[in-house]
Amino acid sequence: LKEENASLRSKINKLQIFSETQADKMRKLEKKLEENKLKEEKEAQDLEAMVQHVEQNLQLMTKRAVKAENSAAKLKQENALLQVQLKNYKTENEALRQGQSASLAAVKHNADVALQNLHTVITNSRSSIKQLVSGAESLQLVADLLKSIDRISEASEDGQ
Repeated sequence: LKEENASLRSKINKLQIFSETQADKMRKLEKKLEENKLKEEKEAQDLEAMVQHVEQNLQLMTKRAVKAENSAAKLKQENALLQVQLKNYKTENEALRQGQSASLAAVKHNADVALQNLHTVITNSRSSIKQLVSGAESLQLVADLLKSIDRISEASEDGQ
């Protein structure tokens, strides 16, 4: 009976040691789980902040693109008006050449001013169109970035 009692006590001691070991492992795993939760929360917050930043940039670029489109439309209208003016000046210039050579210098000056204005408008139009294209490319890049972020978040959710 003493032998059996000693054997049982030995088993109880072994089981207590095993239980304590398991409890230590459990505490370590719980601590690691908590650390992982905190890390994931931080990553989620960082990702959310990045998404908000990208959305703000997208809104800003959209506003710039709209402004550039409006500017391009305005410059096209101005360009058309100046082309009509130029045509009128050329017609007037031709009429003056045929019979009114005294005012030829004034007409030529007007035509030169109109031509210079036309060139200025054309140059400005080209610049605005380039800005519009650049803005569209930037918007495409942001859209691609947002698609990538969605894929990353979907992959993270699938992995969990």
